[in-house]
Amino acid sequence: MSGPLQGIRIIEIGHMLAGPYCGQVLADLGAEIVKIEPPEGDIARSISPHRIGDHNAYFASLNRSKKSIVLDLGSPQGREDLHRIARNSHALITNLRPSAIKKLGLTYNALKTVNSKLVCVALTGYGLDGSHANRPAYDYVIQAMTGVMSLTGDPTAPPTKAGYSAVDNSAGLVAAVGLLAKIVQGQGGQVDVSMYDAMLSQLNYLAAAWLNAGEMPERFANSAHPYIVPAQIFPTADGWLTLFITHDQFWEKFCGEVSRPEWITDPVYANMTGRRSNRERVLKDIAQVLATDTACNWVARLEPLGVVVAEIGTLDAALSSKLAAERELVVQLGDPALRLRAVGSPIKFSDSTPTYGPPPLLNEHREQILDACRK
Repeated sequence: MSGPLQGIRIIEIGHMLAGPYCGQVLADLGAEIVKIEPPEGDIARSISPHRIGDHNAYFASLNRSKKSIVLDLGSPQGREDLHRIARNSHALITNLRPSAIKKLGLTYNALKTVNSKLVCVALTGYGLDGSHANRPAYDYVIQAMTGVMSLTGDPTAPPTKAGYSAVDNSAGLVAAVGLLAKIVQGQGGQVDVSMYDAMLSQLNYLAAAWLNAGEMPERFANSAHPYIVPAQIFPTADGWLTLFITHDQFWEKFCGEVSRPEWITDPVYANMTGRRSNRERVLKDIAQVLATDTACNWVARLEPLGVVVAEIGTLDAALSSKLAAERELVVQLGDPALRLRAVGSPIKFSDSTPTYGPPPLLNEHREQILDACRK
């Protein structure tokens, strides 16, 4: 492995998404990730119908560059092997339920006699302790409980989940930050990260409006921003366009390009306060203008002026885009003969490039790991 975390060994005892994503972020930064799996393996190995050779696409997307070892942590031998690995590691990540984390001895209190400098990260639904500790937690449920679903989608439609696993991925990133903070501190200890906390914290300015002004957030049509007008999607002659204008100088440029110079001085349109106070009228007038040309043409006309604008794209278009290629975001995992591709690390360093190894086969590295920990 190469990268700033080269020489750091981290144990991952996780499944599905949040814990493995945390581990993968750290693997991309150069850490050695020892993935401990039960005899049947991480459930993610079988969740997707898409396979590339011996690999499941879902599992591969979250477990590249890791090493796999099967341990029965409920057995004396499994615990002994875990302790041997922990003795030679810097951190441990787990996203099992709190009851399982405690039962299997995966907390700092249980492992500090093995390695007092070990950082133990518990990535759970609602925290390692507390009234909700052992309540089942999934991305869908956390989006529902924190209000994310009630904030998403058209106001006339049912509450809507985000189009990807926003909670799991966010919690994985937060857990990685917590783990690295303790490693930098140079002390072992327990890190407690919950999916609920991670998601609620990301509602920052909406939560602040409620906590300090009693303002209830609401959904607006066409994915509109609650404060900025215009900042939403608009229909054009052939598709949808995102337009996001925050500064009045860009509003003036927009008005000039769409041949509405009167909007620059009319108090209904001229500044953000006026546009926000007259939201419906302003958005209706902008929509009428944008309907006269195609989304592609509007981008070509407005982007050179510095106006924030984009067509509504699709995942396949994004993955095959010039920008994705320029940023080296579609990467090959391991031997090119595997033909196994994924989205690479979003973190770039000037002095190192990530090495993207293939996802491990179940128990593939057992002897290598145990032999290394005997030295």
